[in-house]
Amino acid sequence: MSDTAVSPPSYQCGGCGARVEFAPGTTALSCPYCGHRQEIAGAGREVREHAYAELASLPRKPVASVGAHTFVCPGCGARTESDALAQRCQFCAAPLVADAGAGELIAPEAVLPFAVDRNGVRTALGQWCRSRWFAPGSLKKISEAETLKGTYLPHWTFDARTVSDYQGQRGEHYYVTETYTVTVDGRQETRTRQVRHTRWHPAAGTVRRDFDDVLVPATTHLPTEQLDKLAPWPLTEAAAYHGDYLAGYQALRYDTEPEAGLTEAKARMAPVIEGDCRSDIGGDEQRVSAVDTTYSDVSYKLVLLPVWIAAYLHAGRSYQVLVNARTGEVIGERPYSTAKIVAAVLAALALVALVVAYAMSR
Repeated sequence: MSDTAVSPPSYQCGGCGARVEFAPGTTALSCPYCGHRQEIAGAGREVREHAYAELASLPRKPVASVGAHTFVCPGCGARTESDALAQRCQFCAAPLVADAGAGELIAPEAVLPFAVDRNGVRTALGQWCRSRWFAPGSLKKISEAETLKGTYLPHWTFDARTVSDYQGQRGEHYYVTETYTVTVDGRQETRTRQVRHTRWHPAAGTVRRDFDDVLVPATTHLPTEQLDKLAPWPLTEAAAYHGDYLAGYQALRYDTEPEAGLTEAKARMAPVIEGDCRSDIGGDEQRVSAVDTTYSDVSYKLVLLPVWIAAYLHAGRSYQVLVNARTGEVIGERPYSTAKIVAAVLAALALVALVVAYAMSR
């Protein structure tokens, strides 16, 4: 990795000289003190996909654990090393944004700018807390995070054309009338019923599907299953990457290589392809025993997605939540009220007892 010092843009307000930051929901930098706005230059550039076949020609090295960039703060002159694309100076809090195209890492192609601001996070967090089942009553009063960080998280997107040859079986239902006996008031009665069976027939064929923007997290700092819950993302609203969108926020660089990302993307395509195979087989039931998929026109891009990472305190414990900074979707940890759960179980048992008592009295 290159350890060349990076001198970030100064992000100085043209009105009062203070520091400007990206304003959520706009295409501009804004001064939190005088309100001066500076439009981001080149905000309309087209987002491009990159051919995966060209990836091998890029001069990349394994991702280091620390020190991808050495920042020189334009405010106080402090030099710091970081594996982030953007952060704040730990000494004067000035926004620091690295040159994403420098070094051997793949540069972000697109960024989905923040749309939900801090006030929006407070509203979303309050609504989320109030809507939790079996939550302690005191949780509903929480609307303020103890810590709140706006962070751009790296994700890969992959496009591909797929052709899949499959083998399997088509099941067709048929019904057989069966005779059985039951005892009613001490007497045996003969009755009939329709019993379903399935005939299986060999099936084989070919299905085709084009995939667009299959999303794969490119960071291991947060669990993949948590990040997946923040979906869907309005990726069509992504803008071509510009460092100004990162001003005032943290931005992580990727630590999952695109090769591993494509492997995961194919794993995410597989259930969709199997669904296509089942639809092609038809019938009442389907079995898919083998699928052989060929991928072509594979392309990728690195996109930064906005997330508010928040933590709130309840009963002496800290809980982490993530907020999709485009849609306001909230996912995360929450406490449960033991008293409410016990009361619900007792109420359910009481209801069952009443139903049984009523049935026995008839």
